[in-house]
Amino acid sequence: MKRIGMTILASLVLASPLVLGAVSDDEFAQMRADLAALSQRLDALATENAQLRQQSQQTAKVSEEARTQAVAVAELSGGDFWTDRIGFKGDFRYRYENIDVENKDDRNRSRVRARFNMIAKLPHSVEIGFGLATGGEDPVSANQTLGGGGSSKNIALNLAYADWEAVEGWHLIAGKFKNPLLRPAKNGLMWDGDWTPEGLATTFERGGFFGNFLGSWLESDSKTGNSNFSWGGQVGAKGRLGGVKLKGGVGYYAFKTQGKQTFFGDPNDPADYFGNTAIGSNCGAGGTCVYAFDYLLTQLFGEAGFSMAGIPTVVFADFVNNSDPGENDTAWSVGTRIGQTKAANDWQFSYWYADREADAVFGLLTDSDFGGGGTDNKGHFVKFAYAINKTWVLDAQYFINKIDVSTNEVDYNRLMLNTAWKYK
Repeated sequence: MKRIGMTILASLVLASPLVLGAVSDDEFAQMRADLAALSQRLDALATENAQLRQQSQQTAKVSEEARTQAVAVAELSGGDFWTDRIGFKGDFRYRYENIDVENKDDRNRSRVRARFNMIAKLPHSVEIGFGLATGGEDPVSANQTLGGGGSSKNIALNLAYADWEAVEGWHLIAGKFKNPLLRPAKNGLMWDGDWTPEGLATTFERGGFFGNFLGSWLESDSKTGNSNFSWGGQVGAKGRLGGVKLKGGVGYYAFKTQGKQTFFGDPNDPADYFGNTAIGSNCGAGGTCVYAFDYLLTQLFGEAGFSMAGIPTVVFADFVNNSDPGENDTAWSVGTRIGQTKAANDWQFSYWYADREADAVFGLLTDSDFGGGGTDNKGHFVKFAYAINKTWVLDAQYFINKIDVSTNEVDYNRLMLNTAWKYK
């Protein structure tokens, strides 16, 4: 339209007698040439504008198609992409330790522990976990001692589970998973922190009440003749009283082990019953050994968390009794944890005292560091930790223990120096 208007205007001007009289023939010819060039330029601009409009429409169409395809892919994948559903986390620890047992030479060694976990979040509130760790077959330790001329070290399956949150706060778990049973202030009176049980579990938490239940295959293959499914659980409540966070509960666990052989180690070596009483024909002298008792354990536990001069503090108590034997049937622990190591320059101090009689708890699964692991031990534990940053922590731990308390009590002292990193 602009081109038509300008052409009409030019024609009127050129046709005007006033203009014709005012310019020479050469000037008039030049004006006509300029107007022709201008007309050609306008034609070119109109063509270019039409092409740009067409390209813009095509780009908008492609963008809409891409958006539609992205929405379709997201819907098929459960609403997001795999990078949003799969995460990785783990940790690495280097440890130096000295073990001083009365009447024995000191033992010094360096150890590493590395764990790597992959967690997938699936539709319908399902989580799938897979994890590897150093350390081999030991059920309560992922530590690997350095040596052997730099030989390759073992990597083992540490986690393989499915966790379904059926309703909010209620989980059903199957496979090999982190121990769902609450450990007051994470103490190891009953369970080592590295133990990953195998079987089934369910947990719930609602309105200040909680429950954790576990069924664990100590041996699932009936062909071995030593199969065992142990079970138990705990219920409790948590809440606030003034400025104090309180948590407590009761638990019951049944390990039907009487007449069974140990589930890890040499079944005919009493030491591989981890402090629990082993009996049998010539047991300890090359003969057959079996567990003397079942472990029918009743637990009472509680912890309180509060701020002391602005420092987060926890105190706890844990008590266990085995109803099957008539003696050596009680274990207990009390202690405190002051501070935390969640950010740079944070520090933490921990102390607890524990007494585990020989048949008070199932020895295979207790803290593997205190008293060298197992039962029939007592004593103190002290730890100081310092955070370089939120992922890197240094700590020193010292155990002042007595072992073989029921037979021939000896001193057992252990120093551990750790540097550890975690990521997620």
